[in-house]
Amino acid sequence: MDTIQEKKLQENGLKLHFIQSKKYKTINIVAKLRAPLERETITKRALLPYILKQATKNYPSRSELQLKLDDLYGAVLSADGSKKGENHIISIRLEVANEKFIPDESAIIDDALSLFSEVLFKPNIKENGFDEAIFNREKDTLKQKIHAVKDDKMSYANRRLIDEMCKDEPYQLHVHGYEEDLNNLTNEALYAYYKSILKQDELDLYVLGDFDEDSIKQKLTSEMHREQQQDNQNQVISKANKKSEEPKEVIEKQNVQQAKLHIGYRTNTLFKDDDYFALQVFNGIFGGFPSSKLFINVREKNSLAYYASSRLESHKGLLFVFSGIAPEDFEKARDIIRLQVIAMKDGDFTETELSETKELIINQLKETMDHPQGLIEMLYQQVVGNKTMPPEQLIDGIRNVTKEQVVQIAEKIEEDTVYLLTSEGGSNDE
Repeated sequence: MDTIQEKKLQENGLKLHFIQSKKYKTINIVAKLRAPLERETITKRALLPYILKQATKNYPSRSELQLKLDDLYGAVLSADGSKKGENHIISIRLEVANEKFIPDESAIIDDALSLFSEVLFKPNIKENGFDEAIFNREKDTLKQKIHAVKDDKMSYANRRLIDEMCKDEPYQLHVHGYEEDLNNLTNEALYAYYKSILKQDELDLYVLGDFDEDSIKQKLTSEMHREQQQDNQNQVISKANKKSEEPKEVIEKQNVQQAKLHIGYRTNTLFKDDDYFALQVFNGIFGGFPSSKLFINVREKNSLAYYASSRLESHKGLLFVFSGIAPEDFEKARDIIRLQVIAMKDGDFTETELSETKELIINQLKETMDHPQGLIEMLYQQVVGNKTMPPEQLIDGIRNVTKEQVVQIAEKIEEDTVYLLTSEGGSNDE
């Protein structure tokens, strides 16, 4: 595997991350704006990326901005918001052709950096707000996204599980924000908030590809100016919250054919902890792959689920189990899922399962690193998790996990909340 070299610099209040790679024919530029998850700001932060990618000062409409991207040999601009642990992250990405592969072209990267800087720092402003038509249109789009979660029952069930499990914790906050806050949000208030994040958010800027570092640094620092940040003033210190004393069981009824049984666990382990590697291997054997215990025992052997899998939230120390079941199979499916956790605690898995799962995880990590955006996300995990861990070290860490370590990590995992979304007839009726 190629060694990944990440060079970190601080200039003009910018945290720059340069990753040299001759693997790609494109240059990827990504800005990550990070702030604590808070109810007062989450809806504004959900809306902002969609507005910023619509227009800039020099390209004041979506069509003019798209024409400029087309001029840059079909450059791709995207933006969104997400949560990692108790942080909210706004991501703005631009992928552009590397001029080294285009005869007689020498200004593409300069042009792309200017455009990227404009998307971030010079949006289309009218008086004290964004362009009114863009503001209203993107508000409507975000409202549709909020409604879409309610219609997608798997997403809805997962959100409701987190609502119940993380009550009174910032992680409970919905990543798309809240419709009532959106309805009350004015253009002026959003613009004022946007100006504040440019000063206060932690801003990490990634450039990945085959490029001249000195010229890129010069271009970035001349285009982008931020007031010098005090280090870590906006940093969230991740901590694994303890579960409530007794596991909660929440049953909700709607007009659904297939019930959704989602269970949340506290892993009591975070990305920065030494036993994080063992947790990843635990998840792989337990529910991360089609060869896992959940898939085989809940779905295949007992035909109790249409799907059954698990996923980690590594910055918050959570493990989620997702399954789609027939409403009348609730207790049986729940009990078989619980038996798989007990089996993991008892070390009821073979050395072959252990080594095959480790290879699956390593292949997954390598696949992620083969994609420019995947590699940047992996490197940014370290920033959020406050732990420097080169990708090679992550792979070695997985490779060295022992059966005993997986059993030890299983012992730390505690069931917190069982959430069932079932048919109106009840959990025991069709």
